[in-house]
Amino acid sequence: MKLSRKNGLRASAIGALVVSGALVLSACGSDNNNEPTKGGGEKTSAAASNIKCDGAKGQLLAAGSSAQKNAMDLWVKNFQAACEGVEVNYQAIGSGGGITKFNQGQVAFAGSDSALKDEEVAESKKICKGGTGVNLPMVGGPIAIGYKLEGVDNLVLDAPTLAKIFDNKITKWNDPAIAKLNPGAKLPDSTIQAFHRSDESGTTQNLGKYLSTAAPADWKHDPKTKSWPAQGGQAANGSSGVATAVKDAEGSIGYFELSYATANKISTVSINTGASAPVAATTENASKAIAAAKVKGTGSDVALSLDYATKAEGAYPLVLVTYEIACDKGNKAETLPTLKAFLNYAISEEGQKVLADADYAPMPAEIAAKVRAIVPTLS
Repeated sequence: MKLSRKNGLRASAIGALVVSGALVLSACGSDNNNEPTKGGGEKTSAAASNIKCDGAKGQLLAAGSSAQKNAMDLWVKNFQAACEGVEVNYQAIGSGGGITKFNQGQVAFAGSDSALKDEEVAESKKICKGGTGVNLPMVGGPIAIGYKLEGVDNLVLDAPTLAKIFDNKITKWNDPAIAKLNPGAKLPDSTIQAFHRSDESGTTQNLGKYLSTAAPADWKHDPKTKSWPAQGGQAANGSSGVATAVKDAEGSIGYFELSYATANKISTVSINTGASAPVAATTENASKAIAAAKVKGTGSDVALSLDYATKAEGAYPLVLVTYEIACDKGNKAETLPTLKAFLNYAISEEGQKVLADADYAPMPAEIAAKVRAIVPTLS
């Protein structure tokens, strides 16, 4: 696969992680945002051969983040190959939809690119009898700003400029603000087609948090909302939908998890953070930002606080962490063994390493250790 310059660091990043034990997961996955993966009849991979099924049986329903779908596809494929008769059905309907289904008792766990809000935690107590919904971080990575602009291979933007583009205050590619960040680039006098998510999305929320933190004067919208808050622009469903729209439209720009950019061969923006050089959207650079995250959750909750305003050298600030959300207590007895076995695999060393070709960054060692200790206690 031919990669853009932004993704060219992948091979060296993986090598570095083998030595350091840090993260870098990456691979070209399916663009289908709705079709569950079914790998039950496939040959068990080397990683899957170490999976412990621990009483897993029947069907496990889950829904949520489309940003993690390519990672979930790999996990599901390997888990089903190892555990005969088990089917994990993950619907990538967006973080908001996943949390809604979880709090309505329709799925065993939800995937969300942002931690549960207080009101969502309160709602979860109706489903988690005697317990509550908890945030278990399992996937990390950069939110890529993808674009399609003929003749411009290495686009640099900063937070204020991105805020104005997505807020429809900068509407031309040759705007002085863009030209200043890209001296020598042949920027056309054409209209910017900015795409955003139509569904409720933790990816949208993370973008909003980044813009609110790094460009507060230019992004006045609610950083907590999972719905697109600005006027104008064009909408598409899921990370896959936005990536496809950007791939197909000249002069477009949008946001999605890095694996969608890689799979669709979409060029990605480097961000001027104020460091000595613009920072590319790579898993290696995202891991530098994620490693500085602080745990803000308590007890069995491992919600994280990310530093979106980092100016550290080589740290890509526009990152997300995807949580698998489950009940700490009060899970359904018939699905509990399968839930625990699957999540145990996902956060295990094998589960994290299997994503090495999917453009994801696994959890830092300390955070992964916390989650590995919590999953077996779910009841």
